[in-house]
Amino acid sequence: MAASIEDDFEFNNQDYYSLLNVSKEATLEELKSSYRRLCMLYHPDKHRDPELKRQAEQLFNQVHRAYEVLTDAHARAIYDIFGKKGLEVEGWEVVERKRTPAEIREEYERLQREREERRLQQRTNPKGTISVGVDATDLFDRYDEDFEEMPGGGFPHIEINKMHISQSIEAPLTNTNTAMLSGSLSTHNGSGGGNINVTVRRVMSAKGWGEVEFGAGDILGPLIGLKVFRNVTPRCFLTAQCGLQFSPRGLRPTCSLMTARHLDQNTMGYLQWRWGPTSAMTTSVVRDTKSSHFTLALQLGVLHSYLMMSYQYKFQDEDQTKVKGSFKTGWFGTVVEYGAERKISRHSVLSATVSIGVPQGVTLKLKLARASQTYLFPVHLTDQLLPSAVFYATVAPLLLYVAIHRMVIIPFTKAQKEEELELQRISSATDIAKKKLEAESAVLLMQESVRRVIEAEESKMGLLILNAWYGKFVSDTSQKKEKAKVIDVTVPLQCLVKDSKLILTEASKAGLPGFYDPCVGEEKSLKLLYQFRGVMHQVISADTEALRIPKQSHRIEAEP
Repeated sequence: MAASIEDDFEFNNQDYYSLLNVSKEATLEELKSSYRRLCMLYHPDKHRDPELKRQAEQLFNQVHRAYEVLTDAHARAIYDIFGKKGLEVEGWEVVERKRTPAEIREEYERLQREREERRLQQRTNPKGTISVGVDATDLFDRYDEDFEEMPGGGFPHIEINKMHISQSIEAPLTNTNTAMLSGSLSTHNGSGGGNINVTVRRVMSAKGWGEVEFGAGDILGPLIGLKVFRNVTPRCFLTAQCGLQFSPRGLRPTCSLMTARHLDQNTMGYLQWRWGPTSAMTTSVVRDTKSSHFTLALQLGVLHSYLMMSYQYKFQDEDQTKVKGSFKTGWFGTVVEYGAERKISRHSVLSATVSIGVPQGVTLKLKLARASQTYLFPVHLTDQLLPSAVFYATVAPLLLYVAIHRMVIIPFTKAQKEEELELQRISSATDIAKKKLEAESAVLLMQESVRRVIEAEESKMGLLILNAWYGKFVSDTSQKKEKAKVIDVTVPLQCLVKDSKLILTEASKAGLPGFYDPCVGEEKSLKLLYQFRGVMHQVISADTEALRIPKQSHRIEAEP
């Protein structure tokens, strides 16, 4: 027993008030009285046996720590607001001893920010995108005459014709400055290029930030950019951006300005102006609610003008299923898209979209988002509007998803949940076993004291605890099953009797010395059978209910 509680002898989630059996409004005198009684019970010098002496020392240290915290007004205020975790935050020793809860909360938040700043030095926020374009037009646009003349012409030719890879990381420099490094590589039909960008962002205030960007690539040349964000009012913000691209054809300046405003609680309105090689004016309205997302946008530009409308419906299910559709028309042609999105695991979201356009043809877009990484697979099926291509682009992904979901995802998720439940059961069982050993150690230390208490109470026909049980009591079942959910706390309660009285506060009884929680997360109660002045009494009290005995209403009337 002793080896298992060594230096880890700790009441996890310990309530200091419960440990000392005092109320949260306890005065200094009440704390001192309770502390003296427990010191007499657990003082190491009262035990000669080395094993009991060591266990008493561990319990004594716990009681002493609780007394230190609750008798220090500053530490007690911190404990009342944040619990034991608040006391563990570094820096309290150099903080002015504030008195009000508001001031203590302010200091706590400041210390938390400083700790978070230290953590930022060791943290990055990687984001990445991999896009693989597949040309599968031979599935629908093949010509039989041409394929008959080619070796292996009976099989359609499917190839990867383009790829794009991008990655970015963030490196916090201070609490207000962040450096970002990003790069990308692209290839299309055997030719491609890449670029790298370095951005430094500074948060100037709660209302705005600014960033400077430096970039270089093997095609367009070096880039210098500046971007500023500012909250103009609580309902409106402004973003301004300008850049200078050094290309083989000379300098290419660009500039953009965007303003946005909350039209109501769920609706935003945007107005953007861009000047440069692709000058345009764009206005849009976005409405996002718990069950839907709607976007309407209009762009007027020199090279590219369009009208776009999209709608997304969000199902209120566990998998966060969404169905979406959009319509876009402009100088480039017309495109209609529809698709669905669903969460397939804790960190993964899978979506499929069918794009039908003139003159673009039919394309199936598959997307997998895994944490901060995104994988895109646009599969171009045909350059024509073929009903067969639309049908297979819609049905094939659906059937494939159903098959994979039933044969792979469901079994994997089920096994994962069972593993997590098993780990939780093991952890809970280990925690209960540890607390049981701690409680048994406390009861062993109480034997001598409880003998003296019983002798004193018997001599004056005072309060004797005959039986006391704590836990969950199950009615209409076997005694064996009931005992599995309750623990015997007769000795700990008898030890708390003073002057023929037992007073328990409204705190959970699981924190009392000699107690532990035998059924974590379930409703518990305390059942006592006691004798006072030679008369039997019985009472059942809720776990967090204050209790004071003896009491006349607890008396068991004798049968006639």
